[in-house]
Amino acid sequence: MPEITLSLPAALGILAVILVAIGVGVFFYVRTINPQAAAGPQETPTVTATLTQTGTPTEIYTITPSPTLTPQPPFDYTVGAGETCSLLAYNFGVSINSIIILNNLPSTCPISLGQKLKIPYPTPTPPPAPTSTLPAADATKDACQKVVITVNEGDTLSSISLNYAVPAAAIKEYNGLTTDNVFIGTNLTIPLCMRAATPGPTPTATIPPPYPAPNLLLPGDGAAFTLANDVVTLQWASVGTLRDGEAYQITVEDITADQTRRLTDFVADTKYIVPTSFRPKDNLAHVLRWWITPVRQAGTDEQGQTIWVSAGATSDKRVFSWVGVAVEGTQTSP
Repeated sequence: MPEITLSLPAALGILAVILVAIGVGVFFYVRTINPQAAAGPQETPTVTATLTQTGTPTEIYTITPSPTLTPQPPFDYTVGAGETCSLLAYNFGVSINSIIILNNLPSTCPISLGQKLKIPYPTPTPPPAPTSTLPAADATKDACQKVVITVNEGDTLSSISLNYAVPAAAIKEYNGLTTDNVFIGTNLTIPLCMRAATPGPTPTATIPPPYPAPNLLLPGDGAAFTLANDVVTLQWASVGTLRDGEAYQITVEDITADQTRRLTDFVADTKYIVPTSFRPKDNLAHVLRWWITPVRQAGTDEQGQTIWVSAGATSDKRVFSWVGVAVEGTQTSP
């Protein structure tokens, strides 16, 4: 065999390489068997609950300003025969002082035929709050005269019905009874308005109570309309369910015409479109006043026309203006 002769440094280097290789092999072997042992001890984090105090939010209230009405500019008017400042103020719903100030007139307000004046529009007034009206069925039930009794010994539904002349079915309905049995000590409501009719002459029909005054909705008092507006619609709040033969009477009058023109019509709805035939076609400013009255039929006249009579209170009166030409830049009123 040949002899291999190594120097001492070379032998030590080879020995070191062998030891390193063995150590690396042992490390990977241990890591394969137990990965956590090779990685060494790990610290488990401790979860600490921290209480965070949150402040109570402060509510902020925003005040919405009320809408302000934009006054309408005055319109031109030519004084007619026999007209005075007091008459103009009454017809247009304004004060004499406003006419004097607007036209720089003396305090006596002298005017003459054909004189051109500036007339202010009436100050718009906000509509009153709508009044609550009970439905017809609830109003009828509320108006029924009633009496409350206590059932005594010996009372039966039949005997109570005979004593008060009220049908047994009406007593059961008013008290929610499902049988004809009544019990001592219980209270019963007797609807006296359901009493059976007494034999004799046919009684006169009871006229229903009058309706309250309708609340006017649109247009607002002092609104302006021109040809730019396709329609002029009047609207008001319902006063309740109208019966057969009842309606709303609409009255519209032109108070700026030489002779007051008036339109009267009847509808069952709560809105009305002013006919184009009643809207003047000239370029003058016209002030039209309108109001609503509940009415009911009271027969017919000799020509077969329906006779209407008042069935309630008349609404407040409002005015709106009308110009028979399209004014550039005029804003459409509601």
